Amino acid sequence: MSEKNPVVLMETSMGDLKIELNAEKAPITVENFLGYVNDGFYEETVFHRVIKDFMVQGGGMTADMKEKPNKAPIKNEADNGLKNERGSLAMARTQVVDSATSQFFINVVDNDFLNHQGKSPMGYGYAVFAKVIEGMETVDAIRQVATGNQGMHQDVPTEPVVIKKASVVEA
Repeated sequence: MSEKNPVVLMETSMGDLKIELNAEKAPITVENFLGYVNDGFYEETVFHRVIKDFMVQGGGMTADMKEKPNKAPIKNEADNGLKNERGSLAMARTQVVDSATSQFFINVVDNDFLNHQGKSPMGYGYAVFAKVIEGMETVDAIRQVATGNQGMHQDVPTEPVVIKKASVVEA
């Protein structure tokens, strides 16, 4: 654990997570994430997409599946050498390489196919910027929740898993 890595405490309806951000390898992504944290953006958002043997995704939707307004998309830092391993956090995005805004996901297994493989849009990968350092049992509880379809959204928890608060804490 280096001195300069910020740590975020994410309080959810299912328990707390401590997340260490990698400011050295993902400076743009960390600055973006901290901006959302410091603005209180993540409060009352939900983990809106949960796939048990893949990942849990949150950080952009309210419990009624309305998307919160985001800041501008950021540059994709997937080529930073960090891997989509169990416990790592990466930015969610569309098919467009540099489209990440507020949504992130926590890998619940090693997802090597999400790692940077080249400069093409297909191979660019998903930018890892942090890892869970405490509370993986909470992530494992979230991944077990019942899911269903809600409107055009799939894999939505039937009982909302709410992010109550996210704040920067001392390591």
